[in-house]
Amino acid sequence: MAAGSRNRAGPHDGSPASAPYALLNRQRMHRVDRGRILGFLDRLTSHLETDRPFTVVLVSDSVIERYNRRYRGVRAPTDVLSFTGGDDYLGDILISTETAYNQARRSAALSLDTNVERLALHGLLHLMGYDHETDDGEMRALEIRLRRKLRC
Repeated sequence: MAAGSRNRAGPHDGSPASAPYALLNRQRMHRVDRGRILGFLDRLTSHLETDRPFTVVLVSDSVIERYNRRYRGVRAPTDVLSFTGGDDYLGDILISTETAYNQARRSAALSLDTNVERLALHGLLHLMGYDHETDDGEMRALEIRLRRKLRC
């Protein structure tokens, strides 16, 4: 999926027709609970009061590594990347289920689905303009509050 593409939510992807998001699974390595993730995205967008469309794409490490190398100059996979859109489209969030799975395996508190929810939250905050590298902890504090409220 190219950064900045304009996929809209709707019946084609299993998202509610009125939802501002689409969830695309482009990997086969790890099974995720699609209904759970869609429910989380619904609660998240409602809580953040965003109606601008965005897409969450579940990918493999090899795919996310290509994007990481191309756009960040880093020759390694990462857990989540966000690409802002334009006009009325918020953007794309790429999540590596391989990396998310490995992170969850090392944690007593995380499941793969919970970690995917956390990464979607993190990516969406980036699309909304938050930047943990420059904001003196504002994004991190908001992310922690939302994790508690949304139980992820």
